[in-house]
Amino acid sequence: MITVKNISKSFNGTQVLKDISFGFEKGKTNLIIGKSGSGKSVLTKCIVGLFEPDEGEIFYDNRDFLALKSKEKKDLRKEMGMLFQGSALFDSQSVEENVAFPLRMFTNMLEDEILERVNFCLNRVNILNKNNLYPSELSGGMQKRVAIARAISLQPKYLFCDEPNSGLDPVTAIVIDELIKEITDEYKMTTIVITHDMNSVLEIGDNILFIDNGIKKWEGSKNEILNVKVKELHDFVYVSKFLQNIKPK
Repeated sequence: MITVKNISKSFNGTQVLKDISFGFEKGKTNLIIGKSGSGKSVLTKCIVGLFEPDEGEIFYDNRDFLALKSKEKKDLRKEMGMLFQGSALFDSQSVEENVAFPLRMFTNMLEDEILERVNFCLNRVNILNKNNLYPSELSGGMQKRVAIARAISLQPKYLFCDEPNSGLDPVTAIVIDELIKEITDEYKMTTIVITHDMNSVLEIGDNILFIDNGIKKWEGSKNEILNVKVKELHDFVYVSKFLQNIKPK
């Protein structure tokens, strides 16, 4: 579990996050939603240590992240998996090399052990016999699956996903959502997903944080979100669903 308490952050005198507290639960898909510029990415960057909040606390399973020494933070980051928007695969490396990259970077595993782990992760995301292909030879959905395989290669306790369905067609987006949900349940990870996709919210939103102009306006689950009376959330939900419905087929 990741717990944030009273997180605030400003840039050049402009407050971007205002006293946000939330618990991201283990074994659940925890979604951060809100319109562009609401503070979702800044909050996530504070959680992973790319930004330091001006005020507040961050705990990883009772470990005070902000109080950790540099080496301790580095060790904790080895427990994090990252799925970036756009997959962020290395174009010059094969599928196998991409998934092996964090294993070679952060472990002392032997090459045969690395290959075994790579194949296990690729098999888990249903990528078979594609080890020697390059990202340019894969569809967008397959690239996302390879990126997920890379993100789970170090067996992370915490998985961060930034707009995992960006650029995908609706059918492939559902597949990626289901895969994220499955591996979260299977490995009991604390998964945090930043998303604008209301289909994702309604499919996998176990635990949802809605931010508006840097302020937490609502928290709850997918089963509650359509009946909430908070105006800002109501507007976000129905504008998002409307825009999705008018996307070109």
